Amino acid sequence: MHPSLLLPLLLLSMPLLAQQQRGRLPAQLAEASGLHIAAPDSLWWHNDSGGKASLFLTDGKGRLLAELSVPHTLNKDWEDLTTDPQGRFYIGDFGNNANRRQDLRIYIFHPAAQTTDSILFSYPDQTAFPPPPHQAAFDMEAFFWWNDTLHLFSKNRLVAGNYLTRHYTLPAAPGRYTATLIDSVLLPRRVVTAAAISPDGSQVALLSYLFRWVLGFIPVTRTTVFLWEDFPGSRFLQGRSQAVRVRKCLFPTQYEAIDYRPDGALLIASESVPFRKAHFRTVKPKKVSVTAPRP
Repeated sequence: MHPSLLLPLLLLSMPLLAQQQRGRLPAQLAEASGLHIAAPDSLWWHNDSGGKASLFLTDGKGRLLAELSVPHTLNKDWEDLTTDPQGRFYIGDFGNNANRRQDLRIYIFHPAAQTTDSILFSYPDQTAFPPPPHQAAFDMEAFFWWNDTLHLFSKNRLVAGNYLTRHYTLPAAPGRYTATLIDSVLLPRRVVTAAAISPDGSQVALLSYLFRWVLGFIPVTRTTVFLWEDFPGSRFLQGRSQAVRVRKCLFPTQYEAIDYRPDGALLIASESVPFRKAHFRTVKPKKVSVTAPRP
């Protein structure tokens, strides 16, 4: 492993994103966790753990258009969604909060044929199930497809963890594999909840958030999108980086889905939280000051 030393994040101003887009999600998507934008008016979603083993299609305003059951699957802990140029959906059933799972899986769903294959995998650096709390770094909520490879980005444990995000890869084909550890990066007090790559492959986005209690009873969340560009090959975390902080809301949010619109803008979505229903919005660019520690 060659952890990125993460040069201080270059807080460059982003070009103004195109038309702002926001809306509420229907009750069927109260725990929205995965998003794929097929077209401006065709957004595919799925729910988090325990929900239906289904994909949901909404229009650009969040209105439900269709529900598509994914055969021969179980939503144990679906966390992210991506696709390939052939139209196959890859569904990451790899949520692993307790770091105990030994049945990590990615479903490959062929909607035209209504068939499902599976990728079963393990991590090369996990030997205990679960490991000690300070080593519990094997949760996963973020991935995307690129060039016949699946790129996964781990979620460290809040508070007890060290905020190290690991980049793993897997072949985008059915089978049983040990993931390949490619790189790692320390994000300042953030854990990763979703990932996406731009349509032209020139930019990678990691959605992240911080959760903490103020005065022991007031919940506070902060959401940041980290962007990488000008990377060598698929060593995304070695590229030039930016951090875009999402404007805070009056009530806590839990953003867990991200994807690029066809025009290059980013859309993020939060599952339902107390006092606020599941919703989505365009990321609004803003310069922020973030200092990234070294691994």
